[in-house]
Amino acid sequence: MGNVGLEKLIFWSGIGHFALCLGSLLIPKVLQWRLHLGGLKPLLRQIFWTYAAYILVINFFFGVISVLGPDALIDHSFLAKSVTLLIGAYWLTRIVIQFTYFDKTDAPKGVLYTVGEVALVAMFTVFALTYLLAFLYNYQWI
Repeated sequence: MGNVGLEKLIFWSGIGHFALCLGSLLIPKVLQWRLHLGGLKPLLRQIFWTYAAYILVINFFFGVISVLGPDALIDHSFLAKSVTLLIGAYWLTRIVIQFTYFDKTDAPKGVLYTVGEVALVAMFTVFALTYLLAFLYNYQWI
């Protein structure tokens, strides 16, 4: 894949990050966080919401970096190598957690939720592959 194709893939992954952020705003309502977190002590509830906000902001700025600087993410610099490895590893780790750690016993049931989960895992996979491919490109291994 030439660098123009990889730049486009990174750009569209950035757009995907924005879409993920918009969808993430629905998660607290869909999964009834207020109800389920209501029994926690205030500090634990605040920590949970803070971590959720951090994740949202990180995902948003992965989108900003990817949309505004796809060329900078594949310029073979130390920073390009570091950032593409970080984003690729972040999403690969998220996929591993999805299948090895999450207890989905109480997850919502139904076709809509199943399709949503499949779509999210597909998106995470595209993200992981895109940025890991960019990392390899930065090292001129491909």
